[in-house]
Amino acid sequence: MDRNPQAKEMADESMVRNLAAQADAIWPQEVAFVRAHAVPAAAAILDVGCGTGEITSRLAGEFPRATIVGVDIIEPHLALARTRYPELADRVTFREADAFELPFAAGSFDLVVCRHMLQAIPHPERVLAEMVRVAKPGGVLHIIPEDYDMIFAAPARLDIAAFWHAGPRAFSAATGVDLHIGRNIYHHLRALPVDDIRVDYVHVDTLRVPRETFATIFEAWRDGFTETLAKHLGWTEEKVRDHFEATIECIRHPDAFALWLVPVVSARVRSA
Repeated sequence: MDRNPQAKEMADESMVRNLAAQADAIWPQEVAFVRAHAVPAAAAILDVGCGTGEITSRLAGEFPRATIVGVDIIEPHLALARTRYPELADRVTFREADAFELPFAAGSFDLVVCRHMLQAIPHPERVLAEMVRVAKPGGVLHIIPEDYDMIFAAPARLDIAAFWHAGPRAFSAATGVDLHIGRNIYHHLRALPVDDIRVDYVHVDTLRVPRETFATIFEAWRDGFTETLAKHLGWTEEKVRDHFEATIECIRHPDAFALWLVPVVSARVRSA
């Protein structure tokens, strides 16, 4: 969708804000799954769609002997990552690359990570195949594939359940992406040479995650997607924004409960 420069700047800012909030919300639970992967201490790790390096830097902390490459197609985000984490430059590299054609030889990495990206692209199965290609035999895939039917909040002053049902379906139909990849990824992985497929969940909710951190995620979505969703739903921007606001109000209210179930999927690349 074409945006004027001010709207584009707002969208970029909201994405950066969202990446930070999602890392703060999800990583404290996710890290247990990462630690369970049997990878070498001095692993070669690839972070596909690394954004601003929020998780790349955390992976560096978990694997202090690893060498890590973070790739993304948005160079300003990579530049921000380099600025934020100069102390990791001896073993962490951020480079621009296309996830559909990863610029690495087959069998290069012990651990291939991809978080919060597959729902934003068409043909996610092609990226999964590339991830398998660049992983070593016996290497591990670690993926967060979002699913926008896994959002709940109550009580709310609007029917936000209907909004979270209709909005992602309209967006997916109009753009060719899969906003329910969290449930469809198992099918895609079964078509690839991998074993030991696991589907776990992080509970981003108002009991486990600070309400302000949780609310920041939805504020970033509101600021980045209200205009687009209004177009695809045939709603006014005011109506879409109000449904985001009703969700955010619920997240912030001390007597209300909200939950976003986040799939954490892993698989091991089959040895020859």
